Amino acid sequence: MNKNYVVSGISVLVLRICLSGIFITAGTHHLVSPANVVERIQSAPFGEFASLFGNSYFLALSSGYGLILGGLGLLLGIFNRWSATLLFLILIPITITIQTGSGIGHGPLWKNIALFGGLLFFMINNPKVYSVYTK
Repeated sequence: MNKNYVVSGISVLVLRICLSGIFITAGTHHLVSPANVVERIQSAPFGEFASLFGNSYFLALSSGYGLILGGLGLLLGIFNRWSATLLFLILIPITITIQTGSGIGHGPLWKNIALFGGLLFFMINNPKVYSVYTK
């Protein structure tokens, strides 16, 4: 069954705005108060997993820059697929380190799973409606 589905451009724009907001906000928090992020990493049940990627302070700052860069790219529609992929890759270790230790009934874990779904939408479809850069 091969059907072509049409998605409203406005709905894609709204999804981009709503999805990017959480990444821009989180990235700003990582840069403004990296010590809080480091403390959260070190007190997380799987905090040792983060140490595989480097120093916690460096991780807080670098993920902050990546979250803001990817969030702004997604918000503006600049390289939708690449922005979503960057955010997806940053979100994987964050989810494993911070969210999975509290169990399957933990709300923030499901929030991250929903974020993965939204990012996958842009990675798979790469919609260019209402984008600053449409190439």
